Amino acid sequence: MSRTKRSVLQFTRFCVVGVLNTCVTLIVIFVCKSWLDINPYISNALGYVCGLINSFVWNKQWVFRSSRGYAGEAARFAVGFALCYAVQLLVVWAISSGSFGSRVFDVCGFALSGYGVATLVGNAVYTTCNFIYNKLFTFRASEE
Repeated sequence: MSRTKRSVLQFTRFCVVGVLNTCVTLIVIFVCKSWLDINPYISNALGYVCGLINSFVWNKQWVFRSSRGYAGEAARFAVGFALCYAVQLLVVWAISSGSFGSRVFDVCGFALSGYGVATLVGNAVYTTCNFIYNKLFTFRASEE
């Protein structure tokens, strides 16, 4: 398979995994915050940890099909997660602090809090940063 076709396939698979991770992350955040009444920032962290585990397994096995050892890739993946999560958390905090966080928005007929909007924006920022990091550092040798 040509390098271009392989890259397109990896990107497509990465997007599929990203949608799955987004669902896992947001569902965990929602359940923790809304049903279990856990602090929003702790709920956010729990959601991203669940997404992290899901993401590593699917990216290693299916997207990049890496046969290298788990330890090195898991370490690089965890570092990338920490960096990207910090950026995401800063975005969520910046957007949801102040009066914006207490507002309620009508999004396609659904009520969404300012924190909910901030979480969605933070999720998009996290996904973009995470893709770039993993493409350049975590699984790079798997592609060469």
